[in-house]
Amino acid sequence: MAINNKVKSTNDLELKDRLVAINRVTKVTKGGRTFSFAAIVVVGNEDGIIGWGLGKAGEVTAAIAKGVEAAKKNLIKVPVYKGTIPHEQVAKFGGAQVFLKPATTGTGVKAGGAMRAVLESVGITDVLAKSKGSSNPHNLVKATIVALGELRDPAMVAQNRGVSVEKVFKG
Repeated sequence: MAINNKVKSTNDLELKDRLVAINRVTKVTKGGRTFSFAAIVVVGNEDGIIGWGLGKAGEVTAAIAKGVEAAKKNLIKVPVYKGTIPHEQVAKFGGAQVFLKPATTGTGVKAGGAMRAVLESVGITDVLAKSKGSSNPHNLVKATIVALGELRDPAMVAQNRGVSVEKVFKG
């Protein structure tokens, strides 16, 4: 189910970037080895906006800067309800599968490396997360973003059903 929750403008957002993974790539040429770097970066305002980007360059700092610019170009809005997600969600990207489950206040972010960076950048403070299959950071970040993008806002669900938000969560 494709949900259009793209963010239109990035001008008024105060985004914080997090480096998820950096990968050194070696190209063997006639003159020896040439090194370059690939960086996967997550940006978010810690209030429901998240994006990811991949930057490649000969220097680490240039790769990170390119990754941040790429991340700012594909931001999405995520419904965060009382510091957690509104419902359970499963998503898959490539060989990585992620499972996200809402948690009570005070639980914290129970997630591994790449997933933790994404969940903290979006502003989720309490969630239980599990990754299955591939532990490749690129696919884990993408699968987590897909899962967050498929979340439904509790206010919209309540409006569609014609009930209050509290009733949506009770039953």
